Amino acid sequence: MIKLVVSDIDGTLLEDGGHELNPELFSVILQLRKRGMQFAAATGRQWVSIERVFDPVKEKIFYLSDNGAYVGCHGRNLYVNLVDADLIRQMAADIREAGMMAMISGPDIVYMDEQDTELYDWMVNGYRYRAKKVKDLMAVEDQFIKVSAYRRKDIEPATVKLREKYKDRLKITISGDMWMDCMAPGVNKGEAVRLLQESLGISPKETMVFGDQLNDIEMLNQAYYSFAVGNARPEVKDVARFQTDINVRDGVLKTLRLLL
Repeated sequence: MIKLVVSDIDGTLLEDGGHELNPELFSVILQLRKRGMQFAAATGRQWVSIERVFDPVKEKIFYLSDNGAYVGCHGRNLYVNLVDADLIRQMAADIREAGMMAMISGPDIVYMDEQDTELYDWMVNGYRYRAKKVKDLMAVEDQFIKVSAYRRKDIEPATVKLREKYKDRLKITISGDMWMDCMAPGVNKGEAVRLLQESLGISPKETMVFGDQLNDIEMLNQAYYSFAVGNARPEVKDVARFQTDINVRDGVLKTLRLLL
């Protein structure tokens, strides 16, 4: 019996940067709970963004945010994996030196340079982040869980040197065509799913996972019922045991209807 359903958001439930889920999904999540199944949203997004996207059921789901650096639920963080602040600042400086925009994430707020107005507006109004513009990103004092690089396109080839430089000090993952996220070593969505499974007493054979990008591979490996959406990267389809329809045709929702 399935006891836990985990889904990525961008590219899996939504188009990248989208924020309006099919309203039927909320009803399905509530039906899953009535039948003893938990639902978790696993994403590179901030937990605040998860709450706003899943507002009608925000008190009924788990949040695996920031690529697994934050595990929580409504009003409570269950697990936060911090990164050394000096290392975060060093990586942010190198990201800017390479001509990309840097964004530093604390557990509850994201910081970005005040001159990055367009990116700030997109994060707040598109992704619905809790964000703050600062004069000097290097001077921010907070606990940090992630640093991100943003580029309009082709983020993967543009970050080859950075990934090589920091590969032994940070967990680095590519998310889509625009984002590179860097967390503490060992942090990933799969580890977050494992922590949730252990806390709930749920096995991989009782878990169903949906994803589309490279940063979803670890969590697909943490579930027997691993699904790649039809628009997923080839590497993701190779890892997943099953495949569903593309995101814009509600592939995840179609599979959950069948589960019910």
